[in-house]
Amino acid sequence: MGITHLLEDFGPATIVQPSSFPEISEEAMEEERAVSYENGYSAGWDDAVTAKDKETAHISATLTSSLEDLNFTYKEAQAQLIESLDPMFKVLTSAVLPDTMAATFGHHIVDQMTDMAKLHTQQPMSIFVSPGEGAAVRALLPDSFATPVQVQEDENLSAGQAYLRAGTSEREINSSGLVESIQESIEAFTYHVREDSQYG
Repeated sequence: MGITHLLEDFGPATIVQPSSFPEISEEAMEEERAVSYENGYSAGWDDAVTAKDKETAHISATLTSSLEDLNFTYKEAQAQLIESLDPMFKVLTSAVLPDTMAATFGHHIVDQMTDMAKLHTQQPMSIFVSPGEGAAVRALLPDSFATPVQVQEDENLSAGQAYLRAGTSEREINSSGLVESIQESIEAFTYHVREDSQYG
């Protein structure tokens, strides 16, 4: 005996007729696949370009910000360096350089005169210095000049100034002017650095 009596009967068996779907040819399916592929590829490409543009913009903004921070930090460091060096510059230009120039002034005159004597042999040579500097310069002159060198004090010259003459050639030495020029250059430099750091 079978087991069919144990199972519930749902009625007579019905045959389901296949529904009428329109038939699609293989060519149409291939064409539809190609169009879908192209659409998907284009959408993916557009997404990739958009993502790349966003990433580039983000990197550019980050780089710009970093460069601005770096530039600001550099200017701050430069300003602090100048501020810390300013006292040294003042001592250098107000004490060290003038003392050094004064100590080497006579030697510098002799060096210049020796150079001029090479070009103007057998011609009269003269040195004009400020009052009080004549004796120190005379003591430094060597005996090797072919013609005697006259050292004269000129009250129109200030300390650190001298005029040298050999024949028709003349030279001016101005140690004080050189120190002042160096001092002005340093002051102008520190002023511009402070202005740049303050106002950008």
